[in-house]
Amino acid sequence: MTGSLHPVPAAALAPPAPSPLSSAVLLKSAADRLRSARPELAGRLDLSSTQALRAVRDGFHGLRDADGDEVLAVVVIGRLDLPRWVRETCAFALALAPGARDTWRRAFTRTVYLAGNPANLRERFAFDHVAGDNSVAWAGPAPGAATATLRRLLKAFEASHELTARPPACVTVPGRAGARPPVRRDLYIATAKVTVTDALVHVNHLLAEAVLDGLIGPGDRLTLRFVPRLTGLGAQLAMLRVDTDVHRPDELQAYAGLTTEV
Repeated sequence: MTGSLHPVPAAALAPPAPSPLSSAVLLKSAADRLRSARPELAGRLDLSSTQALRAVRDGFHGLRDADGDEVLAVVVIGRLDLPRWVRETCAFALALAPGARDTWRRAFTRTVYLAGNPANLRERFAFDHVAGDNSVAWAGPAPGAATATLRRLLKAFEASHELTARPPACVTVPGRAGARPPVRRDLYIATAKVTVTDALVHVNHLLAEAVLDGLIGPGDRLTLRFVPRLTGLGAQLAMLRVDTDVHRPDELQAYAGLTTEV
């Protein structure tokens, strides 16, 4: 049989590239977070699957410092306004001393959320950062014993209603610009079947780690964009907050994402 054979482009022979938020991308993002926080253990961690990742994270739960105490930050919430929360979270993380930054990063930026009025507590407790309107205050990060009395006094902050979609909001990160000029980024936040409390946890982790890793700095402008899910955004993401899908425990979900410079 005769005839000409037309060459097939190499791209057609290669396996399809993963979609922007495929299972492989989500797993890699979650695994990279563990490796970044504990690089000395990277070679010994099995992060090859969602199940293996969950087992590793369970092993890190309750991580303790050299003295046997847990390292954590505590935030007391009086009034919640998400744009203000984002601004103050960045301000708190930016103000941390280098030693506290490293310790908190190794503890996966663990944070406990409490309900209370910071204005009524400032005489009894030493906070490390307080919003100008007394809506929210932070203590730590420090060994758990440092905030034990405060945590016993106040109840956990609970907002179990679903986060609703809302118009975009712009936030300027406090402080003078440092070594690099300020940049603009979008902060995407998933809302579908995500409670307000869970959204705070996810956004807090992403913002704190973005600050500690140098992705967010003083003077940066963040545009908060609320979307049902982060799939199909068409945006280039510099950092993701990935956790177990609460409705499908064997799968991962992206709950927040910070874009590259806009």
